[in-house]
Amino acid sequence: MDNPASEPPVTAVLGAHVDDAGTSFSLWAPRANRVELVLVDDQLDQQNYDLEQYPDGVWRRHLPDVGGGQRYGYRVHGEWAPELGQRFNPAKLLLDPYAKAITGGVDYSGPITDHTAESNFQPDPTDSFGSVPLSVVVADSPAPAPLAQPRPLEELVVYEVHLRGFTKQHPEVPEHLRGSYAGLAYSSVVEYLVGLGVNAVELLPVHHFVSEPFVIGRGLVNYWGYNSLGFFAPHGHYSSAGTTGEQVAEFKAMVSALHEAGIAVILDVVYNHTGEGGHEGPTLCLRGIDHGEYYRLTEDRRNDYDVTGCGNAVDTSKPAVLRMVLDSLRYWATEMGVDGFRFDLATTLIRDGAHHVDQNHEFKQAIAADPVLSGKVMIAEPWDLGPYGYQVGRWGADWTEWNDRFRGFTRDFWRGAVGGVQELATRLSGSSDIFDHDGRPVTASLNFVTAHDGFTMRDLVTYDLKHNEANAERNRDGADDNRSWNHGYEGETDDPGIIAARQRAARNLMATLLLSAGVPMITAGDELGRTQGGNNNAYCQDSPISWLNWNTRQEWPDQEEFTRRLLKLRAEHPLLRPGSWRRHGKVVDAAGRSLGRSPIAWFNETGWEMTNDHWHDQGRRTLGMYLSNADEGLLIWFHAGADPIETDLPGAPWALEYQVLTHSGTDGELPEEPIAPGSTLTLPGATVAVLAVKVRTGSR
Repeated sequence: MDNPASEPPVTAVLGAHVDDAGTSFSLWAPRANRVELVLVDDQLDQQNYDLEQYPDGVWRRHLPDVGGGQRYGYRVHGEWAPELGQRFNPAKLLLDPYAKAITGGVDYSGPITDHTAESNFQPDPTDSFGSVPLSVVVADSPAPAPLAQPRPLEELVVYEVHLRGFTKQHPEVPEHLRGSYAGLAYSSVVEYLVGLGVNAVELLPVHHFVSEPFVIGRGLVNYWGYNSLGFFAPHGHYSSAGTTGEQVAEFKAMVSALHEAGIAVILDVVYNHTGEGGHEGPTLCLRGIDHGEYYRLTEDRRNDYDVTGCGNAVDTSKPAVLRMVLDSLRYWATEMGVDGFRFDLATTLIRDGAHHVDQNHEFKQAIAADPVLSGKVMIAEPWDLGPYGYQVGRWGADWTEWNDRFRGFTRDFWRGAVGGVQELATRLSGSSDIFDHDGRPVTASLNFVTAHDGFTMRDLVTYDLKHNEANAERNRDGADDNRSWNHGYEGETDDPGIIAARQRAARNLMATLLLSAGVPMITAGDELGRTQGGNNNAYCQDSPISWLNWNTRQEWPDQEEFTRRLLKLRAEHPLLRPGSWRRHGKVVDAAGRSLGRSPIAWFNETGWEMTNDHWHDQGRRTLGMYLSNADEGLLIWFHAGADPIETDLPGAPWALEYQVLTHSGTDGELPEEPIAPGSTLTLPGATVAVLAVKVRTGSR
């Protein structure tokens, strides 16, 4: 076409859609001059059909008697002109970007690149069929059961889960279901999640993904899944029933099971790049349809402009690409029933045509205006690897952001690497220094101490150094700045003193996370003492290194029980999950009369409020956080010092009586009976203690 359309029309329905008479196929490829649809039968024979070109850049054809389960691909013809961002090569069989299911894998020893071995800019005429995956036609089916009562953000407790690794070794899940969508939906697994107290699972990528050639070459795989190939297709390998559409039905059944238990489903989505890598990598989908229309390119149009570190960057400054991403989000929200999204390297999605970061990008505007997406949970990983990619705190009122400042400080505080408690108060109260502006709520901060990337919580208190030898990169991969503390011995030990200290430290980390304002995220297994043996970059370990070992709960039982107690407290006490910023002022009763106390106050160990000198004391290791409303109060002590400290409990008007609800120490370390105001409470070294406060309510 002389003037190719910049995007398909709003009315264009892309992908493969089944009707009573057959299936309609449509592909947007505005710069192509011919598109062949390839149907593949059970004997792997191919039958080709030419699609008809329309002025809107969409190629279409309806085929009778074709239905669900049919495997297919595309061969896209056009000019080979890398200097124009065109790498058309019909020898390469391509996936449908809108495919709802994908079957098969990539043979990295096969002819999967569009270019020759001698040059990245000379076309390779060898057919890639047999070495690349295929798209699958999927008929429409009912959406999953919705959540009966979606929770507001302040009530969410996010549980980051690797779908395969969570149940791969689960003793109560039938062997044939372990590591699958059906495994996560299994009754004993759902009951565990409900009993723990989490109400949202955030699934590591379940868009269909592939491994990178360099990982395959080491005899490993991409386990985490941050290498998407299909934005509409659930990952086929996670299906227990099959990969020719069965994965769609199994995913929907999983969502229904979780929803019926009151658990929201959030997807970790990777729209910033694809598994094709740079132009020297395999041609499997978008590059063969139109390299320059789908990916960010350098000024010479021959090379990828990579701000992701993964070889390419999807170009959402192009209307058609943005349309594809939004279509994918709507599909997962409506047809697949998910409740929210966490966007990997989200900054890439808000770069403009000049690759500059634009917080007013059409991507964000479109989500805010969309009647479906605007009501979903939106979580940004607010950075990428490009210029000005670090955008923490800048995403606006409709977004929640991964707060890496919370992660770094919490680790440093409990290992004694920071002085004073000033930043502790800021992090506990929602990180106002980052998020309290432009009308943003306290739930803008997603608080976390660990995530899939890095040490587990157990490893954080067990290792000073990473131990990634199993990744076959000579331990050169993964972060070196872990802010961890091995408590005097590197690795696992039988020393009871070291074990006790480590477990106490882990309880303190968990308490800080779950008692802070904002949205907490727990990494699955941290409550069970999960370990990766010191591997802090287990992205390539589809093995017991990464799989959750359910037997560790027997070694760390106090961690699990303490986590349950904390989550129960968070659910029972709205004070621990504010939806708005707490301001200093006066708590009043129903008649508007002051009750003489503040919604939030900070105390030192003498029972008096912190002074300016206290806040600037770099040797201070103890802080009391007081929270109250008209009906109740809580006093939470954070004591990071190694030795016990005597604390005087504030008297009137702050409290009428105190009662220890839970603490990170061992049984018997703190009193169980009620405590009078003004009494002295001895906090053991390295302890978090939560006290209920009986307060004057104004009622007679």
